Amino acid sequence: MRYLGEYVGLAGQEHPRGQRVIVRSDRGTELGEVLCPATDRTAQFLENPVQGEILRTATTEDLAAEPRLGELQKDGFAACREFIARRRLQMDLVDVEAIFGRERMVFYYLAEKRVDFRELVKDLARALQTRIEMRQIGVRDEAKLLADYGDCGKPVCCNTHLSKMPPVSMRMAKIQKTTLDPSKISGRCGRLKCCLRYEFDTYQALERELPAVGSRVVTHHGQGRVLALEVLARKVVIEFEDRRRIVVPHDEILGVEKSKARTLTDEDDEPTEH
Repeated sequence: MRYLGEYVGLAGQEHPRGQRVIVRSDRGTELGEVLCPATDRTAQFLENPVQGEILRTATTEDLAAEPRLGELQKDGFAACREFIARRRLQMDLVDVEAIFGRERMVFYYLAEKRVDFRELVKDLARALQTRIEMRQIGVRDEAKLLADYGDCGKPVCCNTHLSKMPPVSMRMAKIQKTTLDPSKISGRCGRLKCCLRYEFDTYQALERELPAVGSRVVTHHGQGRVLALEVLARKVVIEFEDRRRIVVPHDEILGVEKSKARTLTDEDDEPTEH
């Protein structure tokens, strides 16, 4: 799941960006990658960061052992699916993660309801001879683990740079005037695309400078009613009393009468799974 954390480095040794290191975390001995020095600024971007220490720089033997974890994970995946079928549990296995130090294996699964997996854990512990951790995830996390490319042709954001999935709502699609066709604004997870969030704050800030749809306004062309907003262009479409419709820059609006029309609010948000 690509956890981010702050780790105490080795005394008297520098750890450059990209260096592979063996660390001790709350999950056990893990193989990690140095991103940058931990500072007060980096702390602002981390919520409840994992704490730990760097044990050593990864050796050639450590890096050679990493692919072997893949075989262990395949065996664990096959064993878990067999036990799930045997016990007829209502859950879908998504992925398996073997910790580098082999102190535990983490099984990620989807389930609509709560699952009693106590006997499953016992079966897995006996078969794999390690500590077992079951972790229920959502469809966004499933995409983070398994998805490859999005509609844009780029690797999906959740599988590259996003460490936390932001909440996304229909309001973000409406204000950006994107199509509301679910098939075109949904990502690989079947939920609204995370990229709808990226420019939303800018759209929202610019929208506050414009009169609301339905407002009565006064311009050099006369009085009229706002029909639509061109948020990024900072222009409004106005229908005048003689039925003319003109696109007017916001700085040419001389006065605004408060609108009784309902503006988009958080009630327009579509509940999403983070």
